Amino acid sequence: MLHHVSIEVDPGEVEACVACWELLGFERVAAPEALGPHFTWLEREGTQIHLIHTGSPSVPRLGHAAVVVDDFEATFAALERAGHEPERHRELWGEPRAFVTVPGGHRVEFMAAPPG
Repeated sequence: MLHHVSIEVDPGEVEACVACWELLGFERVAAPEALGPHFTWLEREGTQIHLIHTGSPSVPRLGHAAVVVDDFEATFAALERAGHEPERHRELWGEPRAFVTVPGGHRVEFMAAPPG
């Protein structure tokens, strides 16, 4: 089981990034106080995304997290309404999938179902 993925985000992009992850089904949870104020955690069904606030974030060009969403079409539409630009990609296992770049520049793949 994958517990969490940590990504670096400019402090000015944190709230917009959180809002985008919420559209993907994640909710904000409390980070341990011992970490200090420079971390924001999100969780969905036991998997967490840890946003590390840093002034010089490292963002991979192609590397990405991938999540299965409850309703692919509704999620796609919600991301579009929020001003994001999700892009459909070819179906590799007979299910729709797409990519979106969340505020801060990280790519996220979202899909209707995991690979067979």
